[in-house]
Amino acid sequence: MMSAFTESGAFLAAHWKLILTIAYLAWAVAAIVALILARRSSAATLAWTLALLALPYVGAAVYLFFGPRQLYRKKLRYAHARGQIGQVAPGLGATAGDGMGEEIRVRYRQLARLATELGQPAPLRADEPVTLYIDGDDCYAAIEAAIRAAIDHVHLEYYIWEPGRAGDRLRDALAERARAGVKVRLLLDDVGSDGASDGYFETLTRAGGELAWFNPLRISRFQPMLLNFRTHRKIVVVDGRIGFTGGMNVSDVQSCDGSARSGTPANDNALAWRDTHLRIVGAPVGALQRVFLDDWSFAFGACKVEPTHFPASGCEPTGPNVQVIASGPDDSVFAIQQFKFAAIANSRQSLSITTPYLVPDDATLAAIKSAALRGVNVRMLVPKQGDSKLVTAAGRSYYDELVASGVVLFEYGPAMLHAKTMVIDDAVAVVGTANFDNRSFRLNFEVIAVVYDVPTAQELVAIFDHDLRSAVRYKPPTAKRTIGERLMFGVARLLSPLL
Repeated sequence: MMSAFTESGAFLAAHWKLILTIAYLAWAVAAIVALILARRSSAATLAWTLALLALPYVGAAVYLFFGPRQLYRKKLRYAHARGQIGQVAPGLGATAGDGMGEEIRVRYRQLARLATELGQPAPLRADEPVTLYIDGDDCYAAIEAAIRAAIDHVHLEYYIWEPGRAGDRLRDALAERARAGVKVRLLLDDVGSDGASDGYFETLTRAGGELAWFNPLRISRFQPMLLNFRTHRKIVVVDGRIGFTGGMNVSDVQSCDGSARSGTPANDNALAWRDTHLRIVGAPVGALQRVFLDDWSFAFGACKVEPTHFPASGCEPTGPNVQVIASGPDDSVFAIQQFKFAAIANSRQSLSITTPYLVPDDATLAAIKSAALRGVNVRMLVPKQGDSKLVTAAGRSYYDELVASGVVLFEYGPAMLHAKTMVIDDAVAVVGTANFDNRSFRLNFEVIAVVYDVPTAQELVAIFDHDLRSAVRYKPPTAKRTIGERLMFGVARLLSPLL
């Protein structure tokens, strides 16, 4: 017996490199087959394949931590939650009716129908005009006021919640309402909100509020792939009647007590981030509520859907039609990506896009370039320097070809630009959490609000024009780029499907 063990040990010692190589190749082949069967974009599949083959072991480690996975939700739990929602608010089901209103032109009705056919609620009319916020302090003040006036429930979902002036005030407002008997639920992403903790929210949970973490990392169970599949959504729903969504997380980088407006540096040496958020009142809030309840059900467990979550309107709606579109890696279709592609392709006169991360897929890139080439006035606003050097470099690799197609591109700074907005023909306004990149389109859980309303669209265009005062128009360099620059942009662009 000992002889057999000795011989086996000797064989392993003599051939360990060969054995390790064979094992790696077998694993790589299995991973590549899984990539192909997942039917993701050709660029992403090819990029991961090259990484696995060209970077042995290193590529495998990166794949394990950041590679694509299908997210298998707890289907019964979701079906239970959505079934309750269908009973309480049948107008919010995937088969919702038109709901557009006669004032919306035919081609925008078709645009809205696209999202409905992709499983999204149809547009619903708001009780009053929507409110846009471009200042963090104003937005947080409005959210706090809505929370303190809550009488039944407050539901919040955020990617980032950081301790500080803004976070502390909202946390304390939630705790006060919980002590008053209001049902408070707070859902935070486990990666994005890693600066907070259960202890930080102890005043809230002791008061009776509920706290849940979305897709918590479980290194002990070897689940590093969940570094993907984050909830990038920012949702506030108060009493089922008032809702907020947009680009603003709860962080002092977006709140500096007015110093951003005066140009005074805040948060040590940084200007407050420039962002856009939206307040909605009335029936469209029910769609935001549905998204939150779906995510809460997944993170916390099945929760009972109450009639108060979807209250009937007490007045005649006089606001615009609003369509809430959500997407995530658990969907068989990527609704936000398809909607934005169709909106760009449907534009006729003008297109104003603001995004902090511009790493488009091939289809979206072609749609933007084609719009400019057929005479649409396409303007894009991006940060001069984003919060990720790699993503910034990847984005800049697209600038020259966009400009060559007729796109007018501006770089905003020095403050960080974090707004995610789009305006089509000064008639349709889009505000939400999704960037123009693969991560938002395919890997994260995102949500956008589409407002079919000329005044709102024109207000967002006016904000875009105002932002241009702090931006510089991008012009391709007259001299040939250095080898180092071209190599940096090329590598970043090669990795763009993975970003």
